[in-house]
Amino acid sequence: MSVRTLPLVIINLGGEMLYILDQRLQALNTSEDNSEKGVWSENDRKRVMNDIVRTMFSKSLIDELLKPQQLYSHRTLKTVLTRLAHASIMRLNPASMDRLYELMIMAFKYQVFLCPRPKDLLLISYNHIDAIREFVKDTPVVVNQVDETHRKIIEVYSSLSEGEFQLLRQTLLIFFQDMHVRVSLFLKSQVQNPNGRFALSPSGPVPHGIDVPGLIRTFDSQAREVRRSEFPTGGSYTSPIREGSFDLHGDRVTRLGMNMYTVNHPEETHTSKAPSVKTDDTPNLLAKEELNLLARLMGSMKSEDLPKAETGFRINLFTTDQEEEEAGASGGVEESLFGVINIQAMQDEQAATELARIAGEFAEREEQPEETNSNKGDDLLAMMDEL
Repeated sequence: MSVRTLPLVIINLGGEMLYILDQRLQALNTSEDNSEKGVWSENDRKRVMNDIVRTMFSKSLIDELLKPQQLYSHRTLKTVLTRLAHASIMRLNPASMDRLYELMIMAFKYQVFLCPRPKDLLLISYNHIDAIREFVKDTPVVVNQVDETHRKIIEVYSSLSEGEFQLLRQTLLIFFQDMHVRVSLFLKSQVQNPNGRFALSPSGPVPHGIDVPGLIRTFDSQAREVRRSEFPTGGSYTSPIREGSFDLHGDRVTRLGMNMYTVNHPEETHTSKAPSVKTDDTPNLLAKEELNLLARLMGSMKSEDLPKAETGFRINLFTTDQEEEEAGASGGVEESLFGVINIQAMQDEQAATELARIAGEFAEREEQPEETNSNKGDDLLAMMDEL
């Protein structure tokens, strides 16, 4: 696992978050619904963007992120991004934040999938930074923060080898592998299948420095070319386009990492669970009976009611209350991935005590590798509270 992944994740997900927030707040400004019209002014929108960027690119936070460390879990990362979103006058309810996080993750996942070379992850990040700089162009102090962070990113990552960039990309793919949320924009563009998985085309320009496939050249012992033959590639490949700029300013060439949302298409920020994840609410009776048998062997089964989500002041990022309620009912990002049946053995006190001891040993072994990572996330969150 790469220890240089976290800064790029925060910058790219933060950039996607700002794209979505800017698009939705502008949509609220132009809404014809009297209940929404006038709630957010243009000055409020700019203030939200400035406050989030100022916190996101603060020196103390960036210095902490740039320290070599393991990538955070989805839960911790979503908490960090929630703190960033709430660094302004805006407050998002849990359902909106869940949907926002899903959109950020799926957008960045798609960009990583299409990244021609591992090193081009930097160009994706620089596209996000360039767009963020444009958001706050009227606030020189914040622009200076963005520029200073950009210089630090260049300094840290310009010295990485191709192998280290490949490890970084592999770490990101492992992080994304269980996320298959459907996004309307991707579905309409036919780059995402109904099951939430991306459909990648075997065509287009090859990475910079790579020859177009389809040609076999044979050489003799004197290194002289003696024969050429062609083979079908299964795709339509073209010569590579010029390499993008890795400097503070310049043409990145790639469009990956640019803003793909517009005010005129708010439906592009809609998400839904993939059928492969959200299948049938009816529990698997056979599996449940097997678990019940196991419970009866060790004690008795006791059902527990899960606490209901707390209600509070809410700002809907998305179009309708129904969407918000559906998102809230579907649960969080991690909770939606697994169906859990709680079994508690209590009748036989001795068996229950022994079971608890064994389970505790397993839990300690499983949680030990992430203990340092969790503490690191707590330190970062505490720092953000002080900003």
